[in-house]
Amino acid sequence: MVGSHKRPLKSSISELKLRRMTELNNRLKEDLERPRILVSEACQSLILFATSTKDPMLPSVWAQNDRFPGSFSNRRSFSCCILM
Repeated sequence: MVGSHKRPLKSSISELKLRRMTELNNRLKEDLERPRILVSEACQSLILFATSTKDPMLPSVWAQNDRFPGSFSNRRSFSCCILM
């Protein structure tokens, strides 16, 4: 009886290992089918985007901010405290 229990256990473990390996193989095949680009092309695209897209949070790079004129640079200073 003890020997008969070991064989189904071994075959179920083998089937489980086979199924995992098959799933891994399928995932790796899907990964190979994904389109890829060279790192140099990706860097060039990123540089082009960064230099051509204005960022309102970087006024030192793009000079005057057209969307929020002076919202971060012109701070009002009050000479006294206001109490309520």
